[in-house]
Amino acid sequence: MAIKSHEKIAKSKTKNSIPGINRIAAIQMASGPYVAANLSEAERLIEIAVNMGAKLIALPEYFAIMGLKDTDKVAAREKEGSGPIQRFLSKIAKKHQIWLVGGSVPLECDNPEKVRNACLVYDDKGKLAARYDKIHLFGFELGKEHYQEKKTIEPGDTVVTVETPFGKLGLSICYDLRFPELYRAMGDVDIIAIPSAFTETTGKAHWETLIRARAIENLCYVLAPAQGGYHASGRETHGNSMIVDPWGVVQDRLSRGSGVVISSINTAYLKGLRKSLPALKHRKL
Repeated sequence: MAIKSHEKIAKSKTKNSIPGINRIAAIQMASGPYVAANLSEAERLIEIAVNMGAKLIALPEYFAIMGLKDTDKVAAREKEGSGPIQRFLSKIAKKHQIWLVGGSVPLECDNPEKVRNACLVYDDKGKLAARYDKIHLFGFELGKEHYQEKKTIEPGDTVVTVETPFGKLGLSICYDLRFPELYRAMGDVDIIAIPSAFTETTGKAHWETLIRARAIENLCYVLAPAQGGYHASGRETHGNSMIVDPWGVVQDRLSRGSGVVISSINTAYLKGLRKSLPALKHRKL
């Protein structure tokens, strides 16, 4: 059930004792240009998800900053292992004893005018468990809409997966969604995380179709937290954060605004589907 941020949530934590079943959550935001304010909002939403029993929680791309201009994220970039955004992610993961997928964080690279757009995963002790640098950089020109991530982002070049208590997790970011070969290169994964900030124009046309396709073709769960709303820069993001199961069924979604999308994942169900439809074993290329 998607929970918008203004709704009241019971403070008692839900404990799940059924083996192979865990609760995962996607956080939806409409981030602005101020890091401190965005971190405060993220913390509030994470607490809601924790109180609903989530043990794996993912934040959207650019959760900590969506600036007035593209270069704002360059000014806010951090060295790997230090800085307020990374300290926040580590502290929150440890505090709530959750695995936390840090959407994307602007990290330093060799070019002083660019960043690495990095998805950082922290374990339940607050330790960095994985880092993925966005490989595919968004470029779009249509009417008054102009986006060229290559001007401020240096692309990564490494496919990243990480073993978690919830299964093997594959990491990607936003525009990566359009490149199915990336997910094939991950091998058999149980969950794919796709933190995003899809524009409204491209999102309303393609977002759900692509998210569900990645779940179906890889027979895995997809955890897709997104930016959803209007931003101070004038940009509009599509929202529709969702969790999709290995059969392509949308388990939960939130169309617009800040809030939490949450669902249970069932490893026995996943394994059963892969046994019934062993498409991953039938691959020839």
